[in-house]
Amino acid sequence: MTIEVSTPMAVSTPTDSILTNPEVGTAKVSTKVDRAAYLGNLLSLRSPVENLPWLQELRNQAAAIVQELAIPTTRDEDWRFTDLSALVAQTWQQPDPAIDLKACDSIVLPEAGCRLVFMNGVFKPHLSKLEDLPAGVFVGNLAQLPSDRLAAVQAALGHQTGAEEVFTALNTASLTDAAIVCIPRNVAVEKPIHLVFLSRTAGTTTIAQPRCLVLAETGSAVTLVEEYSSADAPGTYFTNAVTEVVVGDNAQVNHTRIQWENQQAFHIGKTAVSQGRDARYICTAISLGGQVSRHHFEVYSQGEQTHSQLMGLTIVDGDRTADTHSLIAFSKPYCTATQVNKCIADGKAHGVFNGRIYVPKLAQQTDASQMSRNLVLSSKARIDTKPQLEIVADNVKCAHGATVSQLEDDEVFYLQSRGIGADAARKLLTFAFATEIINQIPVASLRQSLTQMMRDRQAAS
Repeated sequence: MTIEVSTPMAVSTPTDSILTNPEVGTAKVSTKVDRAAYLGNLLSLRSPVENLPWLQELRNQAAAIVQELAIPTTRDEDWRFTDLSALVAQTWQQPDPAIDLKACDSIVLPEAGCRLVFMNGVFKPHLSKLEDLPAGVFVGNLAQLPSDRLAAVQAALGHQTGAEEVFTALNTASLTDAAIVCIPRNVAVEKPIHLVFLSRTAGTTTIAQPRCLVLAETGSAVTLVEEYSSADAPGTYFTNAVTEVVVGDNAQVNHTRIQWENQQAFHIGKTAVSQGRDARYICTAISLGGQVSRHHFEVYSQGEQTHSQLMGLTIVDGDRTADTHSLIAFSKPYCTATQVNKCIADGKAHGVFNGRIYVPKLAQQTDASQMSRNLVLSSKARIDTKPQLEIVADNVKCAHGATVSQLEDDEVFYLQSRGIGADAARKLLTFAFATEIINQIPVASLRQSLTQMMRDRQAAS
């Protein structure tokens, strides 16, 4: 059965949890966790930064914002479907800097021209490969940044709209290093750039806050693969990641974001994008891991005739929670946007999608569509979806919708009539549902890895 909805689906709202472990960081708080104090203690864990006064000033400004905030609860509208009680029940610490890897074959992407690797938020040059770059292109960390790029990075880093959101501000306040990609004017980078963010715990509950800034100047083009992964045996850790992408006039960025951290991890990620006139931004985001995970897209169209395409796939099972939030905000006329977000939930899992498209009066002749399609594979799985259109302009073409469904009996029966068993038929239909998004990824080896991952999961189920 398929249910067509255009308004939030009815859900129960859990109350804030009473936690039994009140010790957080270096201070003790009340039995019911004080989420402002908890956030303050996360802030106290940050490492110092030296010899970069501009970065210290940026950190101080963000820290001042953080001190006015608290970890959200389900009473906050933007978080009402996602309970962070399991996260605040943990005591986090900085990763041990001695933890490292000598090599990691699994992070190699054959098509990539270069690879930038961070582990626990720290740049790892011996795992990176930065030789095969066109003239004028910079890929590296803050310490390697050439002086002629400094002004542009200072102007962009931490200054996107939405920087005051609680986890984004926490990341900025803790910022000591960042992955930087600068594509100069009218340069097209033919091979993908692979950005890898690994986490390794070695048995401790650690927090890492990786940061990435991409500057694609006027007329440039680049393909990015951003990957978050676990580098050791399953363990509990917290990744709070922020990526900022500035797409200049007539520039094009094709961005693939993969989050496949282990199932005990917590992952909160933010992708903030600004687009100039005639800019094209295409993103395919795949979310597979995490005990509790959330990815927040924010795309700000700041010029005329921009095009944005957001494709998302979330697969969640067990008793995990996966949340996707998005905002596409227009401010000029003649722009287009397409968004398709899919979620597959099994077991007792909980999937969430909350997407908003904002079309003010200045954005006349906007053409935008948003679709949330969701597949529930068990009776105890749950999906909450909330697509939203906020339109002030009067000459636009906008549409949105959502479906939450189980597999269609007729489709399963059709495959059975062709000699395919019922279980195999259900797996085949689920596979086809997912690969519609996976096939949007422009890197063949990554498509093959994700397709094989789907087959392996289905074989094990």
